Amino acid sequence: MTEIPLTGPSAPAGLPRTKPATSPVAEAAKSGGVATEGRLALLDVLRGAAILGTLMTNVWIFTGPGSEWGVLQSGGTGGTGFGSLPAATESVFRLLADGKFLSMLTILFGVGLAIQYNSAAKRGQPWPGRYRWRALFLFAEGTLHFALVFAWDVLMGYAVTALVVAHVLTRSERTQQRVMWWAAGLHLALMGLLTVALAAAPDDGKDKGTADAVSPQVVDLYAEGSYLEQISFRLENTIALRVEPILSFGLLVFLFLLGVRLLRAGAFNSDATGRRIRSRMLAWGLGLGIPLTVLTAIGGEAYFLVSRYCAAPLVAIGYIGLIGAALDRARRPGPLTIGLTNVGRTALSGYVLQNVLCVVASYGIGLGLAARLGGTAYPWWVMGLWAAVCLVLMAGSTVWLRHFSTGPLESVQKWVLRR
Repeated sequence: MTEIPLTGPSAPAGLPRTKPATSPVAEAAKSGGVATEGRLALLDVLRGAAILGTLMTNVWIFTGPGSEWGVLQSGGTGGTGFGSLPAATESVFRLLADGKFLSMLTILFGVGLAIQYNSAAKRGQPWPGRYRWRALFLFAEGTLHFALVFAWDVLMGYAVTALVVAHVLTRSERTQQRVMWWAAGLHLALMGLLTVALAAAPDDGKDKGTADAVSPQVVDLYAEGSYLEQISFRLENTIALRVEPILSFGLLVFLFLLGVRLLRAGAFNSDATGRRIRSRMLAWGLGLGIPLTVLTAIGGEAYFLVSRYCAAPLVAIGYIGLIGAALDRARRPGPLTIGLTNVGRTALSGYVLQNVLCVVASYGIGLGLAARLGGTAYPWWVMGLWAAVCLVLMAGSTVWLRHFSTGPLESVQKWVLRR
């Protein structure tokens, strides 16, 4: 992701001047061979948690019937109820993650944008200025990722949102707040209208969330089709597969600007102010988000949009407070903290790599585990795949950062932008 400048004599209005972190998180990163001076250490842990948490949702896409297209044909629902231990375990696993960590990642991307704005102001550079190239390069990366790896890529949507929000930051604080809350209001109105339409739609009789709801041709494409056939399928159905960032654009703008406001308020600092803000985020986020998530789960498939795009952002705010509170109370950092920190420092590379690993493991062009283990081993092998990929990312990023300062894709990005 981005470097986190913490010091400097000329920070822009509203951005606090902070001191290098001395929390257990910073000590953990040092013990893992990663220097954290000049960075807000908590942000690296949160990024790492967001990357691995996002995979908690995406892993079901890779391993489900019809994979990327199957999400659309099966209604995008998660979980299979609580009628048995495997079904209950899968439902809880999905509910803990679906949309929550993606919203957290979006907030943190807004934080990164604010840090870039701060850095440009300290150097006396125009804004958005060179940041446009960073956003356009991210869009190009996302386009390649979409076509070659994963149809539900988030980088393209983040790039477009970043260009919009970057211009919003040139306006007054009052204008920024208006844009933020107008975006939230429009998003909630859209989700409400779509939810009403889903609730009023007649039942088509298909068994949602199972292989019966997905066309056999699509199932065969990912189980037995070639890599070029899969790429061609994504390109032919680009509009349908890019529907999520279009529908959730208002939410993206809101969460980006929320990240900006949280950074300016000092929510990620290790001082008393940061702890107080995170405590409020924990209480309000989980206090409102969890009951709403449970209610939407009880309501059924028609409330999927409310769960993923309304309740999930609230839970994400609570997760940020929860992780921050846990780190504040940690006496000694452990392997998990070190691993999350290093994944957070190589977030872009980790995000792409985890999807590549799932493609190789699940599709017919690789090990084909989705077709081989979709019976009696389901859903346990899916959760096992998630855990294995997480371990690979944490161990790999730790080893990598002992020899290099940034992740491989982050290094490529810096090299290209310098030229």
